Amino acid sequence: ECAGPEEPGGRGGRRLRTAFSAEQLSTLESSFQRQQYLGAAERRKLAGRMRLSEVQIKTWFQNRRMKLKRQL
Repeated sequence: ECAGPEEPGGRGGRRLRTAFSAEQLSTLESSFQRQQYLGAAERRKLAGRMRLSEVQIKTWFQNRRMKLKRQL
């Protein structure tokens, strides 16, 4: 479901793409509808509740804002 921190091969580099579950996407989308920008406290709370890292939450919100910008 979620990618590990490194690519196979052991030399680090870019993370693999995270495959969010339908439940996680639903939670993220509903949070985004309420608030397009999360503060550190909200991001921590959401990450803990969803068992994702804060970086994954931050990146998802950045990508979702860019998607919205492209649609407008």
